[in-house]
Parts: sequence; structure tokens; C-alpha cells
Amino acid sequence: MTSPANPALSQWSLDREIVMSRVIDAPRDLVFEAWSDPKHLPQWFGPKGFKVETFEIDVRVGGVWRFNMIGPDGTVYPNRMRFRRIERPSLMEMDHGVDQDEDPGMFRFTVTFAEQSNGKTVLMMRQLASSTAQRDGMIGFGAVEYGYQTLDKLAAYVAGMKR
Repeated sequence: MTSPANPALSQWSLDREIVMSRVIDAPRDLVFEAWSDPKHLPQWFGPKGFKVETFEIDVRVGGVWRFNMIGPDGTVYPNRMRFRRIERPSLMEMDHGVDQDEDPGMFRFTVTFAEQSNGKTVLMMRQLASSTAQRDGMIGFGAVEYGYQTLDKLAAYVAGMKR
């Protein structure tokens, strides 16, 4: 896979990352399916009150998901996610940004899925910005709160899949 336009995303740095985790009361395979199956991913992805309008979704290494995230107030946020690594059922890595080529605000997004002996899944999301200033801006925009809202929606969605 080609490297991103921004070489800073090739080197992980703790001062440029945002980390979120959640224990989800579902088996790892099911949680991974919710992230990796095109019929499930748009159903829950995004913060509380946001809806997703998908234009293209190809969940495979090199594949792209192009979508609008529509806020509760009707604001449209064009998004593009390129899938870089998929290691079923333990890891997904994507580059995420706005729906344009050479997006200067693009960030790397890694999700790991760890199975607990009690049948629950520990999900960890790590976002890597290209600079500390970009990371701080993401935090200021609400990336942490919105990330946890997204994980809440995932947990609720997966609970429905278990029935």
C-alpha cells in the first residue's frame, strides 16, 4: 500500500495520539464484524445524533469508505476512510479525513479488539494526528467525547446483533 501524503503518519508518536478504550459485552468476532461488514458499519458509526450517508464502501485493504456524517443540526461533514490494514479479528487500521485527495487534516486510526475470557471484548481506538497542534485541535473539536459516543453506539448496536 502506498504511504500517505503526510509522512508524519508513518511514525507513531505519543504526543500526537488520542487513545480511547471500552469494554463491550460481546464476543470479539461479533464486535469485529460490526466494524468490518459494510452492512453494519454505517448503521452505528459516528457520535450520538449523527447519521451516516454512504456513497461508497469497500472494507478491504486499500478499499475506501466515502460518506457524509450528518449532524443533529443538519450540518454535513464529508468523510473518507481508507483501509490500510485488516487483521481479522484483532486489528483494523485506517486513514481518516475529509472526502478529498491530499487532505492535510487526515489522521491515522487504529482499532484493536482483544477478547476477554468472560466473552467480552476490549476495544482500543488510537488516533494519530500529523502534529501535536492537529491533535490538540481534534481534542478541542470534541474528538474524545465524540469518540466515546461512537463507542456507546457500537456497544448498543452489537447488543442488538447478539439477539
